[in-house]
Amino acid sequence: MILPLILLATSAQAQPSMRTQIGITKNMTPIEALLTAEDLDYESRKTRILLVSGLDGDRGAAKATQEAFNWYITNNKIRKYTVSAVPLANPDKVGIESFPPKGDAYAKNAEAHYLWRWIGMHAPDVVVVIGPDLGLIDALNKYAPANTGTIPARTINATGSFMPGLIKSLDREKFHGPSPARVAIQKRVERNAHDTATLLARHYGHDLNDAVYIPAVALMARIKLGDIVDVEKIVKPYVDGAKLSLPVKLSASHLSGHLVFASLFEQTKNPRYQELVKAAAAKAADHAIYTEMSDGFFMGGPILAKAGRFDDLASLIYYMRKLCLRPDGIYRHSPLDETAWGRGNAFPAVGLALALADMPKNHPDYGPLLLAFQQHMAMLSQHQDPTGMWHEVVDQWASYREFSATAMIAFAMSRGIRNGWLEQSSYLPRIQRAWYAIRARIGDDGGLVDVCTSTGKQKSIREYLDRTAILGPDPRGGAMALLLATELMN
Repeated sequence: MILPLILLATSAQAQPSMRTQIGITKNMTPIEALLTAEDLDYESRKTRILLVSGLDGDRGAAKATQEAFNWYITNNKIRKYTVSAVPLANPDKVGIESFPPKGDAYAKNAEAHYLWRWIGMHAPDVVVVIGPDLGLIDALNKYAPANTGTIPARTINATGSFMPGLIKSLDREKFHGPSPARVAIQKRVERNAHDTATLLARHYGHDLNDAVYIPAVALMARIKLGDIVDVEKIVKPYVDGAKLSLPVKLSASHLSGHLVFASLFEQTKNPRYQELVKAAAAKAADHAIYTEMSDGFFMGGPILAKAGRFDDLASLIYYMRKLCLRPDGIYRHSPLDETAWGRGNAFPAVGLALALADMPKNHPDYGPLLLAFQQHMAMLSQHQDPTGMWHEVVDQWASYREFSATAMIAFAMSRGIRNGWLEQSSYLPRIQRAWYAIRARIGDDGGLVDVCTSTGKQKSIREYLDRTAILGPDPRGGAMALLLATELMN
């Protein structure tokens, strides 16, 4: 595990600082950033300066930037500013084509994509590029990285100790924040859970063209928002038999898709909904349908619990754990590769959280399954990023901060507190930090930042790192954010 926080300044006169990663190159070289704790607070009143150097791989400029950051850290007289830095944005000296970067993030133009989206979410008030900028300055002034907002940007020569001169220049200009990017994020994080859920519900949860988990989860969240009448209209073709909820070409996703019928049964007591749940649960007992992926915890576990098939539930969980549990307590996505994919750990988290809530405490397997959930939550806690996010590859801190896994893991932890399975004092701060980060990544148009695209089992960590990180509207990410938002409304 790469530690998220590495203390850089320890003297009594110095501000605490940290080293983290914002991305990873094709050669598996981490791209590092230097931060202070204040950089994690979008609502700081200080003007936030971000130094960026080494876009051309120049290590001399990177050294000057490191020294400038150290000067700031040890100079407590700088009250109006907070400084962060990416000293070596292109450690492998690859050719950066343009900003904004083209192609799918992060499989193509990885260095440019990582920097561009990270800057958008970091939301400094000014970006100062040391050395060649390769078009970054012009792009930041014109375009909104990560769909947040534009950011003022400028260049400076890396001659001598440039930081005092930069501060004096900003003082003369009476420059201050917040930047348009930070204003946009500040508005996002001000939303409460109900406001966020209502916003998301305008964009997600309005169809069930196929009874699979992504639209079903969004509809379940809308039920919590009180939209039962509309949800019943949407699912009516399956209730009437006009459409098959379990098609001939059946997938595991169809099983978890039937959770919407379980939610409707709990609200309406219409026996037809329970019939659909039991039909799906009968299929869910077959382990082969999960194709050995850790997704099976969620795809089959909760629907088996809703149907009261607790022996089959326990059998499935033990089967999945045998296949996918690593010795370190987190899950490989499948036996095909050891990579601990983010959503490949979020599915076990949510799956057990939902299933345990319906399982009788006197069932002989309740205790072992609860312990499995608690141990997994404890291990995932160790892999939460300082921003509150979990990563595309859970134990690879340089991989991108992934939206859907973060929402799902935070949901599972919230359910753990609600049911008395997890200590509130330990887990509530983690949920709060994750929720802060999730809100920051939800645009007014329902667009999201860095949702991993649909992913089957892959053969290597490189293939997981290269899975497209969606920027914009995404039904899967929207559904999981809705699930978390409605969970936190109370």
